[in-house]
Amino acid sequence: MSFSESKGQTKILLESGTNELELMEFVIAGEVFGINVAKVREIMIAQEVKKMPNSHEMVEGIFKPRDEIITVIDLAKYLGLKREDDKRAVFIATHFNKLNFAFRVDKVIGIARVSWEEIKKPNRVIYGGNEGAATGIAEFSDRLITILDFEKIVAEVSPESSIQIEEIEKLGERKDTDIPILVAEDSMLLAKLIIDCLHGAGYKNIIKADNGQEAWSYLQEIKKHNEPIRKHVACIVSDIEMPLMDGHRLTKLVKEDPILSPTPLILFSSLISDEMRQKGIELGADAQITKPEIAELVRLIDELTNR
Repeated sequence: MSFSESKGQTKILLESGTNELELMEFVIAGEVFGINVAKVREIMIAQEVKKMPNSHEMVEGIFKPRDEIITVIDLAKYLGLKREDDKRAVFIATHFNKLNFAFRVDKVIGIARVSWEEIKKPNRVIYGGNEGAATGIAEFSDRLITILDFEKIVAEVSPESSIQIEEIEKLGERKDTDIPILVAEDSMLLAKLIIDCLHGAGYKNIIKADNGQEAWSYLQEIKKHNEPIRKHVACIVSDIEMPLMDGHRLTKLVKEDPILSPTPLILFSSLISDEMRQKGIELGADAQITKPEIAELVRLIDELTNR
């Protein structure tokens, strides 16, 4: 299967809300890792890079494949692994959060189609201490694939490109509110940043879910109270990429439920593109916004909750 063919199949899967994704498998130091195909622009043979003074220690340098300059991150060094023969190394060129980066890996294996239900949350100490650099472990065929938190990696290498609390401070003085907001986000780093920013914007009543399944289970529980849903959840903010249940599947379930469907749901993801936006519209999302635009997220929550 070619890379372009796989991207086309990914589009069909996500449009249908079947809770599946396609992972591009790659190897570093003999270990198998994965990245969502939706984040990948292209695969290319590793090229010579120009080192940049005073750059982050994980940044190899930059290169210019065509008409743009791309920063290369040494993924093996970030993970504390030893690279294999560099003569066979490849770059995985990515695009998410409106940014372009390339990651050096030993080799690319291929593409595996898996269900989010089969992806488990990893132990927090895997690759990087308490917060970790892995968002999930997928079992495929006879091997385990570690799905890396590329948003966290980029946020550490380039903090200015991630969510900034300073953007909330620019909103000026705001009153506190106990309007309940449900946030579904699997990345520990990004979840903390989002919640800190929402607290800074006056939203003090935040319910945190690690994935779409946790969010859906919480919503099912509050339905049992026979009280207005808004009393428990006035707005849902969800990532798209999450183990067990992704944000598209969560959106589909919420908007097909006659009791929950009036609840505003915002998709806040690094994957929002024209194609993804259309999928979100078809599934019923009330708004969609690209990370790291946190001030715009607050504005949308204000609007959708009639604050």
